[in-house]
Amino acid sequence: MPSIRRLLPTLLGLSFTLFAAVPALAVPAPTSSAAPIPAAVTSAACKLPVRAHQGMGALRPLRPNATQSEVTQLTARLLTRYSYEALPLDASMAQRVFKGYIDALDPDKLFYTAQDLASFKPIEGHLDAAIWSGDLSGPFAMFNVYEKSVAARVAYAEALIKKGGFDFNTNASYEIDREHAPWAADNAALDTIWRERVMNDWLRLKLAGKNDADIRTVLDKRYQNYLDSLRELDSEDVFSMFLNAYAMANDPHTNYFGPRASENFDISMNLSLDGIGAELERRGDYTTIRQVLPGGPASRSPLQVGDRIVGVGQGSACPMVDVVGWRLDDVVALIRGKKDTTVRLEIIPGDAGPDARHEILSLVRKKVTLKEQAAKKSIITVHDRGHAYRIGVISLPAFYEDFAARRRGDPDYRSATRDVAKLLVELKKDKVDGVVMDLRNNGGGSLTEAIELSGLFVGKGPIVQVRDSNGQIEEQDSKETRLWNGPLAVLVNRASASASEIFAAAMQDYGRALIIGENTYGKGTVQNLVNLDRMADQPKAKLGDLHMTIAEFFRVDGGSTQLKGVTPNIMFPQTINPKDFGESSNPNPLPWSQIKPADYKPVADLQPLIPTLLTEHDARVAKSPAWQLMLEELAAVRKLQAEKTISLNYAVRERERKAQDALQDQFRARDKAIEAAAKGPAHAGTVSAPAHAASAAVAEPAHAASTRDDGLQPNERPLHVDLARERKRDIPDTMLIETAHILGDEINLLQGNPKLAATALPPGGHVPPLLAEAPPPPR
Repeated sequence: MPSIRRLLPTLLGLSFTLFAAVPALAVPAPTSSAAPIPAAVTSAACKLPVRAHQGMGALRPLRPNATQSEVTQLTARLLTRYSYEALPLDASMAQRVFKGYIDALDPDKLFYTAQDLASFKPIEGHLDAAIWSGDLSGPFAMFNVYEKSVAARVAYAEALIKKGGFDFNTNASYEIDREHAPWAADNAALDTIWRERVMNDWLRLKLAGKNDADIRTVLDKRYQNYLDSLRELDSEDVFSMFLNAYAMANDPHTNYFGPRASENFDISMNLSLDGIGAELERRGDYTTIRQVLPGGPASRSPLQVGDRIVGVGQGSACPMVDVVGWRLDDVVALIRGKKDTTVRLEIIPGDAGPDARHEILSLVRKKVTLKEQAAKKSIITVHDRGHAYRIGVISLPAFYEDFAARRRGDPDYRSATRDVAKLLVELKKDKVDGVVMDLRNNGGGSLTEAIELSGLFVGKGPIVQVRDSNGQIEEQDSKETRLWNGPLAVLVNRASASASEIFAAAMQDYGRALIIGENTYGKGTVQNLVNLDRMADQPKAKLGDLHMTIAEFFRVDGGSTQLKGVTPNIMFPQTINPKDFGESSNPNPLPWSQIKPADYKPVADLQPLIPTLLTEHDARVAKSPAWQLMLEELAAVRKLQAEKTISLNYAVRERERKAQDALQDQFRARDKAIEAAAKGPAHAGTVSAPAHAASAAVAEPAHAASTRDDGLQPNERPLHVDLARERKRDIPDTMLIETAHILGDEINLLQGNPKLAATALPPGGHVPPLLAEAPPPPR
């Protein structure tokens, strides 16, 4: 049920990659076993967060409150006066907001009917006036209709599951992509859609070898979880969803962050928090340890992956609060706390049954650094033309910066630029021949970091131009000294956005680096975080933050990355359809525009090299088994993604499943042969150190891209099975390896032509000496 599975992650903002992380679709249900908060907890030390456990206790139907009305009015004043476009809140905007809210609630058109939408017309017609006055009764009424429809649909699904007896000798099909489908006319039409949906769920499990009794057990729990997950939502969640519909009706990157979402945003930028150092998820009724982060308090305790948290206590004397069935973010709120304070966890060991003896662990909260989200380096060696090229790789997941520490003058504040500078110094000591900045799946972050990081490669000078809502244009200059003068490539994909695009564009405009990969996302706007407590002059109100678009950035050559993104010098195959992902796929994007170029001077010129590099790249990949396998996998994935309907005939689906399994087996066999060849002495065109595939949402297939369909959803398998399915094999990253080869080609060209090297590298740049490849060892 995509709409419900998307609902909580959307409302809760960033995933809990802090002391606890929420996998995107991990939204299991609460149960009636959730214990109330003890009334005896009254002291300041034992006081629980205000929001703790509101969801299950929220009275139905949900209603807005006075604070939410105030935030709505304040947001309207800010957006209509101070945002980049400052669009009026009128009837046209009301239509955008209404559509955005409907799409957020029911994106797959599974719950509302055309009759429901007709009944909402009066709400739509007065929505602009309602926002101005802070009247949220209409949006909440729409949500309450939605909630009743979910309950009705789940009840219908469970009745079908109980009855069973589906006819899979049929020509019927199920529409799996309903984005552009018409709304169901009435409840009878919804029944038809839901019968097909349940049949498809049943058929998937049947094809995976499960009997009818097991299928009923799985689906009963699945559909009840959907409903229970919805009933966890409270007034704050619904309000955040509606206010985001209004914010994003202005542009796709204006958002409202409630107090918890704001805290998570800060953590994602700081890469640190005060906590216990464990990644959590909900599985069934329990908050479960998914990962123990190295170096944190949890890593020095008996806490293990799979342990279930059933109670949380503050300090050494406060009562233990039963958290079975609680929302994950409410449990997170109890476990987080100030550095050097104590939290007690009551756990059931992961390898024990639910009636096993409980254990009590006391942990002292400490500052936890999220090392996995920081810049990292590796070295790969590629072999071409009888020579070995050592290529340093810096993978940067985000342009992070500890804003608060920098503001208070902390000399050791954390930032992406500082971390990359340290890695560059280390790579110099390692005597690498060239450097690849891997920005795949880097969604951006701090504008300041993008500017300063660019300076490490081009030196002082303008990096980006910023135009504000008044049309004033300001050049943003780097003040950094150039730290790396050697050959450089920047690897990007469709998920490289915002600050990544500023950096890649500057490298391209200055002639400093080859840009390699896919066309980038196309986000060319700047956002500022507006603290609503300060705007309302209520420092203790906890009104949240408005992430508001305030400016547009332009390349130093005058062009915008808005909608168009950055076009690589050497294009790689698309890993995702741009129609499905990117700025152009968003509703209400700003148009592309252009201004005058900045006063800048390129530090190098790589254009003369590109035709030769393209020719060598094309010739190499045409003979590369790994590259050709990747192309075939991408084609197979695109073919599956293009399917809008799926057969409900058992024989047809079984035939399709066997063909898909055979194709995956073929991919695996070819992958193993490629790996075996790479480990042998004839290693031309391979790497001598692992270079693993990108692991975020948009990445190339991992040779045998998917595990065989078992019909289950996340959290319906044992934790260790889910983790094993997600764990990356030691698979070489084909695109990164080819990028290293291209950089090796550049180095080879420059080594043979000192005059060309003088123009292709910045002042002070040099080409490393040519190293002969060591002969293979005797066998």
